[in-house]
Amino acid sequence: MRPAAAGLFPLDEQLALWERHWSEQVAKQAVWLSGLVTFDKAAEILKAMGQIQMSDTSVWRRVKRWGRRGQALEATQRAVAMALPPRPELSAGEVTRLTDMGVALDGAMVHIRTEGWKELKVGCVFDVELQPTREPQTGDVIEMGHAVNTSYVAHLGGPDVFGQTLWAEARQRGWTQARDTIALGDGATWVWNLVSEHFYDSRQGVDWYHAAEHLMRAAHLLKGEGSPAARQWFHEHDTVLFEGHADQVATRLRAAAVHQPKVADDLRREAGYFQDNQRRMQYLELREDGFPIGSGMVESACKQFRARFAGPGMRWSRPGLERLLPVRAAVMSRRFDAWWTAVYKPPLN
Repeated sequence: MRPAAAGLFPLDEQLALWERHWSEQVAKQAVWLSGLVTFDKAAEILKAMGQIQMSDTSVWRRVKRWGRRGQALEATQRAVAMALPPRPELSAGEVTRLTDMGVALDGAMVHIRTEGWKELKVGCVFDVELQPTREPQTGDVIEMGHAVNTSYVAHLGGPDVFGQTLWAEARQRGWTQARDTIALGDGATWVWNLVSEHFYDSRQGVDWYHAAEHLMRAAHLLKGEGSPAARQWFHEHDTVLFEGHADQVATRLRAAAVHQPKVADDLRREAGYFQDNQRRMQYLELREDGFPIGSGMVESACKQFRARFAGPGMRWSRPGLERLLPVRAAVMSRRFDAWWTAVYKPPLN
């Protein structure tokens, strides 16, 4: 018997499971599993559940092929979305949906061979739905906006392509017909630059928990880290911040900086954060209008992407990770079947 090709089991050759002989269903299951678990684990599951003898290298070859088509599909969707007229030119003839929508943006770190740790930009598109929720401070049950029907995109690289990819996803989801929209993120400059470019007529909101972290940092600078006085200062000002008066917080921090030279630069930096984002910190207004004020949906998305791409010892080639990104996003968005239909082309007989 001829020796097996490198990375393949001998049974691969015996069963003639070459490129043109893989059935669609086997290829689909291999690619789907790869969006969930490592390639070797996917091979184990195929063997245990379906008695399909496939090496991890063969699994990866399926991802390489179909993931490349997934990249091409994303490129086509970006081109179509960017070629369409912007929202103001379409809104007069469109039917407005009865739901609000939102996007959220963040980043997660992954390790790329020869490059080190790089930021994976992650985005979510979601519908907004009012749900009975217990208010943490008062304990009252009130109607609060929550993200539902969430879909995901990710891009390894600069913000331009990522922004186009997120806009294409939002547009495909019916963004231009939404009743009202919101964009959520932390205070990163690249986030708001993209929002201004692609979601310029949406409301903007800095994640409440990021803002609260900055407020606590300011309290520690003023009163000492972990001190009762710091906690008291924080609780005196979190209501001010929640009610939309970030500019007042900034003014007080700048005034305090004059009398505390050792931490003056840090206090002014925190003051600048609140001043620059004041219009994005209208939390009471956003909540009353039925919008979420936290970006937990995209933070969860970052964790889910990292779970697949930043496990112990994982090091990726850039092309390898990029081909798997559309697969992982489709799995997380719970629409892998539709994605597969869009990318699959039966092999010639």
